[in-house]
Amino acid sequence: MRLGGRAVGMLGVLKEAPLPSLWRLALLFFSVWELDAQTAVETKPLYLWQTGPWGRCMGSECGPGGSQSRAVWCAHSEGWTTLHTNCDQAERPDNQQSCFRVCDWHKDLYDWQLGAWNQCVPVSMRSAGVQRPVVCTRGEEGIQTREVGCVQKVNGEPAEDVICEYFEPKPRLEQACLIPCPRDCVVSEFSLWTPCSKTCGMGLQNRIRFVLAPPMFGGAPCPNLTEFQTCQPGPCVGEESLYSLRVGPWGPCSIPLPRQARQADEPPRESDTRPRESDKLYKEFEKQSREGEKPFRGGDKQIRQDEKQYKDGDKRSREGDKLSRDGDKPAAPNRKVSRANKKPDRPSRQADRPKRQKKAKNKEKREKMREKVRERLREKGKAKDPETRELIKKKRNRNRQNRPGGKFWDLQVGYQTRDVTCVHKSGNIEALSLCSQEMLPVTFQACVMTKDCDVTEWSEWSLCSKKCYDPNGPKGERTRTRKVSQFPIDGGADCPMLEEKEPCSPQGDAVPPCILYSWKTTEWTECRVDVLLSQQDRRRGNLTGLCGGGAQTQEVYCVQASADTPPNLSSLRSKEALRPVDSDLCLGIPPNTTQLCHISCPFECEVSSWSAWGPCTYENCQDQAGKKGFKLRKRRIVNEPTGGTGNCPHLVEAIPCEDPSCFDWLVLKLEGCIPDNEKECGPGTQIPQVQCVNSEGEYVERQFCRDAILPMPTICEVPCPKDCALSPWTPWSLCSHTCSGKNTEGKQTRARSILAYNAGEGGVQCPNISALQEVRNCNDHPCTVYHWQTGPWGQCIEDSSVPSTNTSVGRTRDDDVSCSVGMQTRKVICVRVNVGQVPPKKCPESLRPDTVRPCLLPCKRDCIITPYSDWSVCPSTCQAGGKSKKKQYRKRIIIQLPANGGQDCPEVLTQEKECEAPSVCQGYRWKTHKWRRCQLVPWSVRQDSLGAQETCGPGLQIRAVSCRKQDGGQADVEACLTFAGCMPPLTQLCQLPCQEDCQLSSWSKFSSCTADCVGVRTRKRMLMGKSKKRDQCKNNQMYPLGETQYCPCNKYNAQPVGNWSDCILPEGGRMEGQLGMKVQGDIKECGQGYRYQAMVCYNQDNRIVETSRCNSHGYIEEACIIACPSDCKLSEWSNWSRCSKSCGSGVKVRSKWLREKPYNGGRPCPKLDHVNQAQVYEVVPCLSDCGQYVWVAEPWSVWKVSNVDLRDNCGEGVQTRKVRCMLNTIDGPSEQVEDYLCDPEEMPLGARNSRLPCPEDCVLSDWGAWSPCPLPCNENSTRERSAFSLRQPGEEKECPSTKETESCKLNSNCFHYFYNITDWSTCQLSDRAVCGNGIKTRMLDCVRSDSKSVDLNFCKELGLERKWQMNASCVVECPVNCKLSDWSAWSECTHTCGLAGKLLRSRTVIQAPQGDGRPCPSQMVQWKPCLVMPCYSWKYGAWSDCKSEGARCGEGLRFRNVSCFVSDGSGQQDSSLVDDELCGDLEPSVDGDTHVVLQEACTVPCPGECYLTDWTVWSPCQLSCVSGDDLGFGSVQVRSRAVVAQDPENLLQCPEQELEARPCTDGQCFEYEWRTGTWRGSSRQVWCQRSDGLNVTGGCLATAQPMADRSCDPPCAKPRSLCTEAGVCGCEEGYTEVMTSDGVLDQCTVIPVLEIPTAGDSKADVKTIRAFNPTQTAASSPGRAGRTWFLQPFGPDGKLKTWVYGVAAGAFVLLIFIISMTYLACKKPKKPQRRQMNNRLKPLTLAYDGDADM
Repeated sequence: MRLGGRAVGMLGVLKEAPLPSLWRLALLFFSVWELDAQTAVETKPLYLWQTGPWGRCMGSECGPGGSQSRAVWCAHSEGWTTLHTNCDQAERPDNQQSCFRVCDWHKDLYDWQLGAWNQCVPVSMRSAGVQRPVVCTRGEEGIQTREVGCVQKVNGEPAEDVICEYFEPKPRLEQACLIPCPRDCVVSEFSLWTPCSKTCGMGLQNRIRFVLAPPMFGGAPCPNLTEFQTCQPGPCVGEESLYSLRVGPWGPCSIPLPRQARQADEPPRESDTRPRESDKLYKEFEKQSREGEKPFRGGDKQIRQDEKQYKDGDKRSREGDKLSRDGDKPAAPNRKVSRANKKPDRPSRQADRPKRQKKAKNKEKREKMREKVRERLREKGKAKDPETRELIKKKRNRNRQNRPGGKFWDLQVGYQTRDVTCVHKSGNIEALSLCSQEMLPVTFQACVMTKDCDVTEWSEWSLCSKKCYDPNGPKGERTRTRKVSQFPIDGGADCPMLEEKEPCSPQGDAVPPCILYSWKTTEWTECRVDVLLSQQDRRRGNLTGLCGGGAQTQEVYCVQASADTPPNLSSLRSKEALRPVDSDLCLGIPPNTTQLCHISCPFECEVSSWSAWGPCTYENCQDQAGKKGFKLRKRRIVNEPTGGTGNCPHLVEAIPCEDPSCFDWLVLKLEGCIPDNEKECGPGTQIPQVQCVNSEGEYVERQFCRDAILPMPTICEVPCPKDCALSPWTPWSLCSHTCSGKNTEGKQTRARSILAYNAGEGGVQCPNISALQEVRNCNDHPCTVYHWQTGPWGQCIEDSSVPSTNTSVGRTRDDDVSCSVGMQTRKVICVRVNVGQVPPKKCPESLRPDTVRPCLLPCKRDCIITPYSDWSVCPSTCQAGGKSKKKQYRKRIIIQLPANGGQDCPEVLTQEKECEAPSVCQGYRWKTHKWRRCQLVPWSVRQDSLGAQETCGPGLQIRAVSCRKQDGGQADVEACLTFAGCMPPLTQLCQLPCQEDCQLSSWSKFSSCTADCVGVRTRKRMLMGKSKKRDQCKNNQMYPLGETQYCPCNKYNAQPVGNWSDCILPEGGRMEGQLGMKVQGDIKECGQGYRYQAMVCYNQDNRIVETSRCNSHGYIEEACIIACPSDCKLSEWSNWSRCSKSCGSGVKVRSKWLREKPYNGGRPCPKLDHVNQAQVYEVVPCLSDCGQYVWVAEPWSVWKVSNVDLRDNCGEGVQTRKVRCMLNTIDGPSEQVEDYLCDPEEMPLGARNSRLPCPEDCVLSDWGAWSPCPLPCNENSTRERSAFSLRQPGEEKECPSTKETESCKLNSNCFHYFYNITDWSTCQLSDRAVCGNGIKTRMLDCVRSDSKSVDLNFCKELGLERKWQMNASCVVECPVNCKLSDWSAWSECTHTCGLAGKLLRSRTVIQAPQGDGRPCPSQMVQWKPCLVMPCYSWKYGAWSDCKSEGARCGEGLRFRNVSCFVSDGSGQQDSSLVDDELCGDLEPSVDGDTHVVLQEACTVPCPGECYLTDWTVWSPCQLSCVSGDDLGFGSVQVRSRAVVAQDPENLLQCPEQELEARPCTDGQCFEYEWRTGTWRGSSRQVWCQRSDGLNVTGGCLATAQPMADRSCDPPCAKPRSLCTEAGVCGCEEGYTEVMTSDGVLDQCTVIPVLEIPTAGDSKADVKTIRAFNPTQTAASSPGRAGRTWFLQPFGPDGKLKTWVYGVAAGAFVLLIFIISMTYLACKKPKKPQRRQMNNRLKPLTLAYDGDADM
């Protein structure tokens, strides 16, 4: 900056220096510049002071006395810190300053003050580097700022920002904004040219357009809306009319001044020198007219107070209007007038009488003469003063105003005037004499003074409608009213609200408490259980005894609650029979009418299996008198049943036996065989080990068996070395029969086998084969099994030995209260199995069950029923639609049903009776009184007009309107304002006929027609008054007195309309009352119903009329069917399958098959199997006892020696035995089963190879079981088994080892064991249960380490931990069907008329469905058509042309009529005009607007005047959008007025066109785009079109406007050529361009078929410009790349080129190939040989299609 400044200074010096010193100045300039640069470099500091931020303000007190500090240090210019001494100490900044210490209470004193956002500034203006967009699309981004400062809240004084920043951050100072794109004005297309404004001479034609969208955001303003062009239809024959008569608007309505006031303001005229009698007469009438105002106002003697509030000007206008108001009073007799004239003279005559008694007769004569003169003067005055005559008429008509209703409207008839001027066509006003017209227009007319509505003061508040105190209930209401003291007259302000309401509550100690109402409920019905789909049987039969979850219902009703019930007695009053009242009186939410319930399921008795038969024992061991004994077997109760053990089967069975004993010896085992005489071998004995047991098998002391026979030692033999060696005896087999009879006998067997033969003669020989087996008898008791059988317990009856206390109580069934103890008995008999009842002595008496037991008797319950409710209200006749019912009902409700023998309920619960005669509804109507006389404009106003002496012409007449009841009685006007619609008009225009006018009466009504299409009907009118004698009035063509028309030829036809209604079931006669909300039981919801279709009646003009004209009741009725719902149907459960595993845990399955799918809203199917969509599976885990099936091996057979040593009978041999799979029972293996049920791995060997010992060899027994391996398994550990010696070896021979060991190997001979838990089963219920609580189970499985399931004992013996819960409770969701309320009453019709009216009714869901209960139907609303009624409505007709009465132009009126139209309400058919009588019942309104306007002021432009058109209608609401997206700038609509000119000379005087815009809502987006037409030569049409298809001007981007004109240089002169948009010559469509080498069009040829594009070839001679870039110029075309070449088949000589022959040959070969392939493809194949069994179709095993609705 310094350099710049010096440069400027030097230039100033140079301008003044002489030329020789220039070089000196230059040297000086450069020297100073260099010195300055060196100084700048040298003075740049190396060390600078740096400061940190200011710290927090600290201080002892709040406010300005604080201080804050900051860090200050010295730093090198490169950034590193150094010593303070390196910096200039004089420039060191302060490190402390005073500050304002902010405290928390300052928050209430200071706050941020936010300024308004400034104007949005474009970003491009703030940032130099940002360029503004060339084309604006969505808007330009901008930034707007505002001022934000911290101020004191009290006075707004500014403060430091840090104070406010202490509490909250400083608000942002700027924000982004969007500057919308400029929107130009959009206008419509021009209308057609108007006709020429003149019929001759030079005129103007106009065409106008209107504004569619206003200019916004700086867009272009609207163009001219009008275009003019001159026109000249032809030369004018005569002189052109230059002047026009113009009338101005009517002035305000005013009251004429009294005569004195006019005379005081006007200079005396000749006409005012008339005799003063008339002035006296005027004063007299004026006085009387003032007095007569009181009777005109309805005879109301009381002066209204609100009249005092009127302004003085209003008073004056009323006083001045008294004369005009008195004009319609009936005429008084003439004698009253004469008396009035005598009154001023009477005092003077009385004063002269004493003095002139003598001359009395002369005086009387003179007075008579004077009276005659006065009468003549008065007659002359009447002829000369029409104003006086009008006053007399008003005097006579005074009494007519004493009518009802006069006090509410003070009608004052005044007058209004207008100006009449003569206007030159240039607009200048000229003298009236220049306008040639026969009669000037009327400049006055009668009018009614406008008055606003006036009302009285508010009345006092009425008493509260609520007469009792209830703080929680709804409040009452009180009202106050005011009355209308003055109705609005002639467009005055409407009346304000006349009634005011407010909520209230009565206050005071004397106010009684309100009657409270509360809901009561009946007793719940019994719990009803619906069957699950999986439990339905085919017969849908017996459902008794079901249990589980269900639903129960109750009835809800409203009763009057008693407020004085103590809380401790409320439970006793719960069943008090209170009278039901109307449900509307209860305000709270009613209790539910349905609830879920649960019936406890009975537990069936479960018993275990039978034990084995016990020994023969005494019936009672304490009493062993007889020898009778029994063998017993028992079973125990596994699960206790509901209701005690009496429902279980018998638990003991007995068999009579002989020789009973209570105790016996039990052989535990036999000891080893001990040879006799202490020898080593030979015969010996085995000593048994015994234990004393009782009959139950329990060990007891040995002394109890002292009477029993002790088992003897058993004889045995120890074989010697040369003896035959036998195996030990096998255990005794199971008994072959459980009992012994005539044909059956129980046997047991045992066997042994030969292990080694004897040695010839020296040893004991082997026994024969029969001696190797033994047989003994068993179960030798007879097959007669007895047991005690019990019957069910009987009913609990009173025990006569106990005093009775069973009285009736009112308790619910759930209380289970007992009142006394009774007893129950049952039958007990002795039964022989498979035979029947036998005598009791056959069964053990000690085991006989009880036959009697005590029980509790339930209390009796009587029926409890409410008293009858009040009778339902009879509907009155004034209900809309006449849907009143003619009966009234009352009902009573059962609260508690009887039980246990209590008193029964009555059968009759409802009563009905006919309603009495209904009362007449009170209504109100307006009554109109007769029209009063027609009042003209006062004579003082019209006296200067032509014909003013004659009292005739247009005037105004008024009438009174009063309010009446329908029966004719008087009513307040406010009642009619509320209930009777609009008030009839009070004034109307009238015409007083002049002397020459013809007076006609009104038309009579048309005479009635005897029949349609037959004869005529007539109406008449007649001449009235003096018109009967005038000849011109008897002209029937001008004044016809009769009209005749043909009788209407009405033909009607009916036709159906609309859709059929829903199918509606008949009502079924259910009582309709509001006393209780009865829940729906099994109401029929399907079957035959009826559906309806409306009928519409049309006349011969296709106009809708009442349906009664077509002799139709309005509907077509047709029977219909509502399909009943069909539930999903399943088959019965199959039997349970076997357990999937024979050992351990498995699963068992049962299934159901789908028999029928649900339809019509039936209960859905349960979830089906994924694989087989037609089955429902139930899977339950099962546990098979691993010991259930066992292998049983018979004894080994005799050896079959293969290598026989015949001498010794020994050597290698084979032994075999039978191995069978047996069912294991308590008594041991019982029967043989299939081998697969036993574990194949544990099957014993059926054959073995071994060596048969020779004589004197050692004989060992079979190997014993292996000892268990020690756990955990380890290969270092072993197991062993052993055998014992059966025959000692001979000399020099030894026994082999009696022990065998092997190592333990995991999963081979050593196993680990662990528990395995199964999955949960499905929820298992009891047999009769349907749903509800159940049990799910899972099972433990003992699994070996090789994954094999084994007996649980393996895991139990190891003591493994069992930490799982085996059972858990579960819930099966109960099937609850959907329950619906009753249908509501039919609603009012949705349309008051037309074809689309519907009656609706609905129902609601009371209980939603649960589980697989029946779903709710989809139809919750039903409809049927209303009776078709024609839609009558008032509609405006078109406005008439504007007419200025009596003048060529100026202010005038235009009129329109309102007529009655009929339509069908659909909007698709045009309305038809009908007689106005058909709309007589409608309130006068058009399109909902009750303010009907039938005339309005308008302006007729004068010839040559330039004027504005009427406002256009508001344009559609338009949003600011881009590509359909709202930019958020709101919506706008616009209207405009265009200029219309009539004379070219007055164009400069035309007003400006006008435009109005307003915001609106619900705008729509419009897009604008350019549209183009086809080229016509070198031009085409280009226009802008809105997205709704409207052609507009403006809206489209000017920069994107397509070209409308084009031209080529040189011009395109070649045939078929044209100028393209690129400005070069091209060819028409279908032709291609042949260009010269320099890119100029040579010729246009037809486009050949084959087209091959190439690139870069510039030598070909045929080129096309179709690949041109249309934006390139013609000059650059020779160098373009990418051209399209066309193959020419002919050479320059006209012959075919060679390549054409090659192409033809290739095409021929291709054709042959295609034909060959087609033949091979279509060739019929050979018939294959038939194969058997391969092409058969498998039968379709399943017909279910697996719909998703299962």
